Amino acid sequence: MSVPGITVPTQFLTFHLGKEVFAIDISKIKEVLEFTSLTKIPRTPEFMCGVINLRGSVVPVVDLRLKFGMPKSERTVNTCIIIIDVIQGDVATVIGAMADSVKEVMELDPGQIEPPPKIGTGMRTDFMRGMGKQSDHFVILLDTDKVFSSSELSMLQDAGAHGGGKGLAENDKAA
Repeated sequence: MSVPGITVPTQFLTFHLGKEVFAIDISKIKEVLEFTSLTKIPRTPEFMCGVINLRGSVVPVVDLRLKFGMPKSERTVNTCIIIIDVIQGDVATVIGAMADSVKEVMELDPGQIEPPPKIGTGMRTDFMRGMGKQSDHFVILLDTDKVFSSSELSMLQDAGAHGGGKGLAENDKAA
């Protein structure tokens, strides 16, 4: 059974959230950064960690563990921020996605990718491109354009547009 949109071998960056392995199409990834200090933005959802300065641009950072309903984890030397392009409609947004650790870049043939599971109406799987088969385990392939709702993405864009103000950075250092 094939997955629509995946007709040729595709490279994915794999990463850990807890014990689970997730992957993002490498074409959506701009870079991977070591974890750095964040400027927290008030009145944002719990999964919104804050913003970082990426070569003069303000980039919102989200904790994918919290977004997916997983328990929060302690930051380690392996914690990283994956900078990705998210596109909804005509709007492109750069966000940072925090991960426990990056594993590897792997290539999957279309035959190694199954559609997301269909388990009734209670389970949301629209943010998954599919399930990649690697040896004897599965890798959850994320559709980064569908992980966030349009209202969440709008909030992230606002945080990026307004989060880099001088006053916030000064307040963050004083706290």
